[in-house]
Amino acid sequence: MDSKIDEQKLKDFVRKHAPSYLKQANVNSVGLAYKIENGKRTDQLAIQFTVCKKVALESLESINEVPIPASFQVDGKDIPSDIIERDYDINPVKMIDKTKGLRKQFLDPILPGCSIGHPTISAGTAGCVVFDKYNGEEYILSNWHVLQGSRGNIGDRVVQPGMHDDARKDRNDAGVLVNSHLGLAGDCAIAKMDKRKVDGQIIDLDVCVENISAPWLGDKVMKSGRTTSLTFGIVTRIDVTTKMNYGAQGDINIGCFEYTPDPDHLPFDGEISMGGDSGAAVMLADDSKATSTMLGLHFAGEVGNAPEHALACYATSVFEKLNISAKPPTQAAVLQEIKKGYDSNFLSIPLRSPYPVNEGVFDELLKHKNENVFDYMHYSLVLHRERKLAAWVAWNIDGGHIKKVNRVDFKKDPHLPMEAQIGNELYKHNDLDRGHMARRAELCWGTLAEAKKANDDSFYYTNIAPQHKRFNQSHMYGVWGQLENAVFDQAKIKDLKVSVMAGPLFNESDPIYRGVKIPKEYWKVICYVDEVNNQLVHHCFILTQSDLVADLERLDFDAFKLFKVSISTIAEKSNFKIVDLVSKESVETIEEVREIFSVYDIFN
Repeated sequence: MDSKIDEQKLKDFVRKHAPSYLKQANVNSVGLAYKIENGKRTDQLAIQFTVCKKVALESLESINEVPIPASFQVDGKDIPSDIIERDYDINPVKMIDKTKGLRKQFLDPILPGCSIGHPTISAGTAGCVVFDKYNGEEYILSNWHVLQGSRGNIGDRVVQPGMHDDARKDRNDAGVLVNSHLGLAGDCAIAKMDKRKVDGQIIDLDVCVENISAPWLGDKVMKSGRTTSLTFGIVTRIDVTTKMNYGAQGDINIGCFEYTPDPDHLPFDGEISMGGDSGAAVMLADDSKATSTMLGLHFAGEVGNAPEHALACYATSVFEKLNISAKPPTQAAVLQEIKKGYDSNFLSIPLRSPYPVNEGVFDELLKHKNENVFDYMHYSLVLHRERKLAAWVAWNIDGGHIKKVNRVDFKKDPHLPMEAQIGNELYKHNDLDRGHMARRAELCWGTLAEAKKANDDSFYYTNIAPQHKRFNQSHMYGVWGQLENAVFDQAKIKDLKVSVMAGPLFNESDPIYRGVKIPKEYWKVICYVDEVNNQLVHHCFILTQSDLVADLERLDFDAFKLFKVSISTIAEKSNFKIVDLVSKESVETIEEVREIFSVYDIFN
């Protein structure tokens, strides 16, 4: 590139203006390339347009097209345009193809470069093995139009080989579609192969993807596709935005780069891209050998009589969009980066965490590093600035994946100010117990790494509330602590997933002990989606000892009482509203306050 031209400004210019030109029916892509004159590539950088058909200037008006300028001003420099007649199409299998090499067979382990696809799609290519950058789960990467398509959905099964190569769907069941994207970041999808093993070494390239990088003009590349097998290419256009028709999805703009056959390694049949190659990893080549660096994900090739060209999404964009990496994260990275906090989309119906009823309540909360909500593994909370206790805690429970993990020691959260937390100074040498707001056993689910992290996080004092030891000995403590278990036992819970919110009810009359006001009342809301009618159901409770005397040493544990109440009562008493429940009063499970004497009273 001319050293006088700012490379990033030129790329930004192309990306900014490409969508407006792609609105024209005849323009199908815009990108950066070396200008072509008299059929030969020069060393002059140009903004290159590809069109379905070149149209004379006098004919543009008749087809409602705006002429493309001969040049553009970018950062004060004159950059020429270049117009090439070319058309593209995505590359699922469309031709009759009866050859049955290794790539089109049932494989265990599954190898990148082989046939794969959604059951409603012919076949594409398994690109490479990638990993969830948060939890390290192993996936196969391919295209959206290979693993999902317009008739597919996240959670669908995928088959290997693809249906075009073997129509025995049940026999070839290989995995589940986990995530996908179709847009500027690329045509991409990932699936977890939960029925078979995988091997990361790509067929015929004999490398695994270990790194990703962005391409530059002239880079040599190699790919291993289901149909064309091993092919060699050279990058001819970068920072391309192409308009591609995806049938029921309509025209979609895809960010990509273009490559053509490497003149030093021309394919025997002249084809660098054919139906079924979609999803292949495009690898950087060095001295006619593939490196472990991936540049792109092949998704389309030229159609018609134009010279051979192919398109690949940027690996950097695809990996970022799908939250994947070339290597599994270290155990330490998994614990640090794995998704934290209460998940409002954990249930199949969104359920947001509590929110203050007014600004006054909001101002009472601790703010640290511009945050009011503090996330831990599988739970989140807010802290009352003056009371130094959680005002609410919200957590998710995956009842189908609970793990048993050993207890650890209580400790203050080192990420928050020490003075904002109540530690063991409140609990030493007295009758106060340290009670978990979010119950430890309910947080320990998911992978073993997640469960261990959740267990450790549950012992932060931010998740602890003071409880008199007599309460722990009482019958009512058993009821309060087993509310969630009772819901699991008695309700029809979709996916065995439950979300819970709880907190103390702060009152001016709360007794003071060692300078700390001890809450006398607590609230809890248990939510799940009914698997029969698919409605969001909630049960609300208040535990009270408000009739007890203020003297901590004389608390009478028999005076603890548990009531089932409405969500509006919770909002009124706690000063926090759960908007997704308040707006669903029609599915309220109780119309009036009633006392609960055992877990069997919850549904009666």
